[in-house]
Amino acid sequence: MNMQRAENGNGFSRGWFHSLRHQITLVCLLGLLSAIVLSILANSFFLGDYYLSRKTGVLLDARDLLSEITLSAEKESGETADKETTFEFFPDDQTRISGGSEVMNSPEYEEVLRMSYRNNLSWVVLDPGGSRYSVWGDNESILPEKLFAYVYGLDQDNTEGDVLQKEENCVIQQVHDRHVGLDYVECWGQFENGNYFLIRTALASIEESASISNRFTLVVGILVMIISGIVLMVLLHRKLKPIDELTRLSRKMADLDFEERYTSHVGNEIDVLGDSFNKMSSQLEKTISELKSANLELQKDIENKIRIDEQRKEFLDNVSHELKTPIALIQGYAEGLQENISDDPESRAFYVEVIQDEADKMNKLVKSLLTLNQLESGKDAVAMEHFDLTELICGVLQKMDIMIRQEEAVVVFETRKPVYVWADEFKIEEVLTNYVSNALHHLDGERLLVITMKEEEERVRVSVFNSGKPVPEEDLPSLWEKFYKVDKARTREYGGSGIGLSIVKAIMESHGQQYGVQNKDSGVEFYFTVDRSMEVNLHTHS
Repeated sequence: MNMQRAENGNGFSRGWFHSLRHQITLVCLLGLLSAIVLSILANSFFLGDYYLSRKTGVLLDARDLLSEITLSAEKESGETADKETTFEFFPDDQTRISGGSEVMNSPEYEEVLRMSYRNNLSWVVLDPGGSRYSVWGDNESILPEKLFAYVYGLDQDNTEGDVLQKEENCVIQQVHDRHVGLDYVECWGQFENGNYFLIRTALASIEESASISNRFTLVVGILVMIISGIVLMVLLHRKLKPIDELTRLSRKMADLDFEERYTSHVGNEIDVLGDSFNKMSSQLEKTISELKSANLELQKDIENKIRIDEQRKEFLDNVSHELKTPIALIQGYAEGLQENISDDPESRAFYVEVIQDEADKMNKLVKSLLTLNQLESGKDAVAMEHFDLTELICGVLQKMDIMIRQEEAVVVFETRKPVYVWADEFKIEEVLTNYVSNALHHLDGERLLVITMKEEEERVRVSVFNSGKPVPEEDLPSLWEKFYKVDKARTREYGGSGIGLSIVKAIMESHGQQYGVQNKDSGVEFYFTVDRSMEVNLHTHS
């Protein structure tokens, strides 16, 4: 059998029966079919016994009422000694108990009549002598004879019967009356006053009734199943629509799509489940968003760690490279002195001078590294002071006068009026010294060195310009990195380590000030800013 198949959210197909709507419909129809089958089986196997049981109960109830009537009649007869109690038969279906009009009007007698009409009962009461009787129902002429035959055992040839129940004063039996061709259930026996009685009711064909009932049940059951199936499908389509919505919502959530929400309202537990889905969706969206943010932060941390590790390796390589040459020179010249390679005093003095010069370079490198490390780690706190920036610049130029003359530099610094700023005077002096030293080492052309101060509203911009070759644009961002050198040969020539501008960067960032470098038409300009007021503003360096 080919069944319609659908693709579910997990990528595999599911059969028609896996639909909850179809499962519920099928279960309900199977329940109805089971009820129909059980009804047919009950009719086939138990209807006859139940029918006979009911008929037997009715006969026994009629017997008890007739017994009460005969006893009442006998009591009345005893109270009226001058009357004779007799049973008389009337063809118009009326029964009279002679001498007992009160009995005829009693509730018990009325109840017997109603029971006889309702259950199609026929009955006869016969006195012990068999000469007087009271009779009711169909075949009144036959009943007294039949009762007489039962009492005296004369009915063996005319009636075939099966005893259903025996009691102390009566027998209940099922018989087939050959005269009329019908089956009956009869109750006959003797009352306490000696009168005999026979009560009978006709039996319909149990088998035929059961067969008709079964056919009717089957037809009606099939119609009920068809109608119920249609109604169930319609109702379940409406009632299970929220579950379909929750299924679709769960698939969206599995695909990390948390935009859709449960919107149906059916007024039962499904709404509670839908609200829980909405809350779970919102919480998952928030949690995943947080996880993504944390993942990005973790990725940044990992990249930063990798970068730091690379910088540390590069730093160690650079330090090793910077120290390798001076150590080799010191070691070589020291060994020359030790082995008395030259006895010439001038040569020995030259050896000592080289050793001292290289030791000074190493000492300067180590101090620069220590200074940079303290600045970058934040251990060297900024000590804010109020000082004259003009005086500081003049002092730096004065200290570097020997270097300026050696480089044959033309220094231009026109500002002479006091300009007061707030900063760490010692660190700003180091920044300015590094800028001037760097400019002197890269002088060319006109060999011009120009220092200018531009007073702005909240700060002062100091720039140091030197004439010479411009810095390649691709190298400008890297000038502030440790050990970076544009012209390594020239840097080595004057003993530069490539740390000075890194110290400038650390100092200016600790002040929250701007710093930078830019190429001019005839040279290069380095600059930095300092605050004019006590309030320190954080500026982004350019």
